[in-house]
Amino acid sequence: MSEANNKVLTSEARRVLIIQNMDKIYDLIIIGAGPAGLTASVYASRYELNHLIVGNLVGGTTATAPMVHNWPSEKAISGLELSQKMAETAKNLGGQILIDEVTDVKKNDVFSVFTRSNKELKAKGLILALGTARRKINLPNEDKFLGHGVSYCATCDGPLFKNKIAAVLGGSDAAAETSLYLSELAQKVYFIYRGPKLRAQEATIEKITNQKKIEIIYNNNIKELKGNQSLEEIILENDYQGKKNLQVDGLFVEIGGLPPQNLIEKLKLETDQIGYIKIKAGCSTNIPGVFAAGDVTNGSNGLKQIITACAEGAIAATSVNHYLQQK
Repeated sequence: MSEANNKVLTSEARRVLIIQNMDKIYDLIIIGAGPAGLTASVYASRYELNHLIVGNLVGGTTATAPMVHNWPSEKAISGLELSQKMAETAKNLGGQILIDEVTDVKKNDVFSVFTRSNKELKAKGLILALGTARRKINLPNEDKFLGHGVSYCATCDGPLFKNKIAAVLGGSDAAAETSLYLSELAQKVYFIYRGPKLRAQEATIEKITNQKKIEIIYNNNIKELKGNQSLEEIILENDYQGKKNLQVDGLFVEIGGLPPQNLIEKLKLETDQIGYIKIKAGCSTNIPGVFAAGDVTNGSNGLKQIITACAEGAIAATSVNHYLQQK
């Protein structure tokens, strides 16, 4: 094998190597391939920990962000491009990424990690970088219209609504960025928020108020989705300009997320009232050998940002290194 080929393995070759070494015991398995997991991998490589990242989407929810304006090295960058850069850095340092979904974890002498594709992987330590699952509005027809007008990813589906009418539900930075992104494509964007003032950063709010295509609807919510084969109309809880119905072609739901509970419950991890994993200063949990980082935790003073996820990923990997040294 040439030196160049030795440095760069195709994704398929990486997968083969992983499958061939399924009986090995890793120092660390990182569950989740978002910013927290990818940064943890970077630091794990620096500590020369034999590790593996397992995740079903490289970049996590960051990869679906239309644009990121608060990453220190970039004036503006798409979430997908930023995710790809992070993944490339992790891989260049020796990290391996397995695209799969972890369905179960058991602890004996070591941790056994089971995946959707029937793999069993073993490790001495774990970092849970699970992120959050998109929160739904839980209305009739929401699932029916998924992919037919209802979306949770503007980067994925935004181009389908070029010169059409779209609505965005939410009031956070993610909702604001989605509205701005859609305003570049759609004929009109309704930005619907239940509160009296958006929760996004002031600089983003200023851009929105200066964008004539965006119409902000405050103090309102959606109570019904209507249409035949696809979404055609949303019904508001309160009157807006004398009516409750809005004719739309698409609805983008950006109302935050909740921690996925499956692995949290299986490992009997301690959580706060909402379900976020409780972590100590070193990102350790109540279970020895299990660490957590990123949006799934109650850390970083509740600030759910890419940069805080990366910080927790670095801390968690450092703590794993100390944990393994002590063992």
